Amino acid sequence: MPRFHFAPFNKKRKLSGRRLLAFVWGICLLYVLFQGGKTSIMLFVMVSLLCAYWLFGALGTMLKTKGSRSLSVAEERGSIQAGSQVSIHFHMEPPRFLPVPYVIVREVLKRHTGESWSFEESVIPNVRSGGRLAFQTPPLERGKYTFADTELIYEDIFGLVEHKRTIFVPGGFQVLPRTVYIPRWHLFDRGFRMAGPETIQAYSRRETTQLSGVRDYVYGDRMSRIHWNATAKTGTWKSKEFEHESMPRTMLVLDGLSSSYAGKEQFELAVSTTASLLAYGERNGISMGLCTLGEKPTIFPPETTLPHRQQMIYHLVDLNPAGYGNNRKRLETKKHAFKPGILFVYISPNTGEQSLDVLSWARQRQMTPYHVEIGGSAHGVQAQGVQADGRENLPLQQSIRGVYVTSLKELPTAMGGGRI
Repeated sequence: MPRFHFAPFNKKRKLSGRRLLAFVWGICLLYVLFQGGKTSIMLFVMVSLLCAYWLFGALGTMLKTKGSRSLSVAEERGSIQAGSQVSIHFHMEPPRFLPVPYVIVREVLKRHTGESWSFEESVIPNVRSGGRLAFQTPPLERGKYTFADTELIYEDIFGLVEHKRTIFVPGGFQVLPRTVYIPRWHLFDRGFRMAGPETIQAYSRRETTQLSGVRDYVYGDRMSRIHWNATAKTGTWKSKEFEHESMPRTMLVLDGLSSSYAGKEQFELAVSTTASLLAYGERNGISMGLCTLGEKPTIFPPETTLPHRQQMIYHLVDLNPAGYGNNRKRLETKKHAFKPGILFVYISPNTGEQSLDVLSWARQRQMTPYHVEIGGSAHGVQAQGVQADGRENLPLQQSIRGVYVTSLKELPTAMGGGRI
């Protein structure tokens, strides 16, 4: 059965077979020289043939061994999400004339954080097609994964002598953050009025009267939507497609300081929340940007293109909390990217002065602040003047809207305006 080790494999196998072989051959040689006779010569010839076989195997392992590795189709396209298992297929082609009954293959998978998994299994190579090995990883967390050198151990028929060879087969993949489907965000509902001195109106994706194209007819479309010219030309029912009203630009600001998080799980929740909001923006055509406030702040301006969103998602793949200090000072170094009128979504577990300092900075620059609190006290949001249900229970100038999230499954309810 396949065996996984959740640490770098450093077990040393015994290599006493070579010493035993040399010792036996030396004894037989002395036996021939000092004793003589047919028995001693026959024994010496037999031991010499075994030595030649082992020497032949050792020389054969020095020749080039080819190897290749492949993943499943979905994984090669980069659609692996945290919590998924990866199916890996390894193919090796040892020298065809090498007489080995089986080969022990050791694969090591390393994560960008330094963790590693070692997989070990024996393979019986075929003379023509080589050997194939298939295994599945345990559920993987978000991050970049690469394969280290593959160790091949050839053993003789008697299991006395082993020959090691290391080959490097480049390969790796990325595991994307966990996401959850958010069907609705109350900030973008029709008629919702966001707080702040710069008060802006956020609309749902209502259609305009500007025609943008045609689409296939969907049952329930009104007669006024049918495009008669396109229907007559194609012979199938076609409906008019209209442009939608523009949505306010949004900047997601993720707190990436080590001092802000109580543990690894809390930071993973913050990253997954950010990725889920990016997915919501893509589905609804919202121009979204991303700013991560780690040891070195990184910023992506708001855009709606798919390559831009992929860059932000891949940036979150290997992001780790790092650094200490004040997030407001970090934002000052990137203030040119924060334009008045945008929606400033601050994702952080911090409450109190640290959080309000950042949110007040956003309001001073004529942005609409919004706080997504990760973990903490169940009443931490309201205690600091942030409403978890989108209602005003403090004066408009003092209140800051936001939600409180303790798990990823709560996020759709929280963003929809429901009380947690």
